[in-house]
Amino acid sequence: KVILKFLGSVSDADFAGPMVKKLAAPLVTLLNTEPQVQYVALRNINIIIQKHKEILANNIKVFFCKYNDPIYVKMEKLEAMIKLASEENIDQLLLEFKEYSTEIDVDFVRKAVRAIGRCAVSISASAQKCINVLLDLIETRVNYVVQEAVIVIKDIFRKYPNKYESIISTLCENLDSLDEPEAKASMVWIIGEYADRIDNADELLETFLETFPEETSPVQLQLLTATVKLFLKKPTERPQQMIQLVLSNATQETDNPDLRDRAYIYWRLLSTDPEAAKDVILSEKPVIADDTSSLEPEMLNELMNNIGTLASVYQKLPDTFVARVRNPVLMSVDPPADLVAAANAANAAEEAQQEQSSAPVDIPDLLGWLD
Repeated sequence: KVILKFLGSVSDADFAGPMVKKLAAPLVTLLNTEPQVQYVALRNINIIIQKHKEILANNIKVFFCKYNDPIYVKMEKLEAMIKLASEENIDQLLLEFKEYSTEIDVDFVRKAVRAIGRCAVSISASAQKCINVLLDLIETRVNYVVQEAVIVIKDIFRKYPNKYESIISTLCENLDSLDEPEAKASMVWIIGEYADRIDNADELLETFLETFPEETSPVQLQLLTATVKLFLKKPTERPQQMIQLVLSNATQETDNPDLRDRAYIYWRLLSTDPEAAKDVILSEKPVIADDTSSLEPEMLNELMNNIGTLASVYQKLPDTFVARVRNPVLMSVDPPADLVAAANAANAAEEAQQEQSSAPVDIPDLLGWLD
C-alpha cells in the first residue's frame, strides 16, 4: 500500500521499473486461490489498474477466464481485461472475447460482446478488428448475440461517425431478430442517423412504426427522432405521411410526458422553421468515450488509500457504508437551587432514619430469666 501510494510521485523510471515488477507477482498469485479470494483480489486489482495500468500490462493472460470460474469471477476478469486492453494485446483479447461469446451463460455472453464494443471505442486503431469480430458473431444468428452486437455497433457509429457505415446492410438483414427494447432503439437510431444512405430507410422505419403504441418509451423516443431525421433528409411524400402519423400518435395517443413534449417541439420546429429544425436535430453530436466503469479521480485516490479494505471491494467510500458514532459530550450544568434544597432535605431525613434504626433497643425480660 505504501509503494502504491507513492508510486505516482517517483520520477526515476529506473527506480520505478523494478518496483512495478515486484508488485505484479503477489497480485498474480492471488488469482490462483479460491474463487472468493479471487473475487476480492480482482475488485482491488480493478482499482489498481485504473491508477497504475503498467503494473499488470504484461500479465494479461492471468485474467483469461477458466471454464469452472464462477460467474462473478468471470465478470471481474472481463473488466480487468478491458482496462488492460491496448494495441499490443488486442488480438489476444478479441480471440478470448469471441470464444466467450459462444458459451452457455447468457449474461456472460452479453458482457463479452459488450467488451468487444468497449475495446473498439477505447482503442481507435483496433476498431476495424473489433467490427470484424462483431460481424462474425452476427453471422451466428444467435438472437441475444445479434442484439448485443447491434447495441455496441451503435456506440461505435457514435464514436466514429461516417466511417463504418458499410456494415449497415448486414445489420438491416437481422431486423426480425430484434425483440429487446435497447436493441430496437439502437437499430432505429442507426436507421435515422444514416437515412440518406439507406435506400429503403422509410420501409425499415415503417416496420417499427406499425407497433409504435406498444413499444417501450426508449423505442418510441428513438422512432420519433428517427422519423423526423428521415423527413429532413428525404422530404418526399412517404416520409411526410410517416411524420404526420408519428407526431399524431406521440401527441394524442400517449401518456408519456417526455414523448409528448418532444413531439410538440419537433412539430413546432417543422411548422415554423424547417432550417432551424435541421440545425437542431441534425447537429453534430459529441464524441463518446468508454467510461462505463471508470471512477472519478478523487474517488479513485481515496480508494487507493483503502486498498485491502471493504471500501475497495464495494468500490465505495467508507463514509457511505460505515456509520460514524460520535462520543457524547459531557457538560457541567448547575442544577436549580430548589432541587438542591429538596435533595439535601431528603438525604437528611434518610440519615436520621438510619441512625434511629441503628440505636440499641431494650429487650423486655418476659420469662424472668434475669432475676
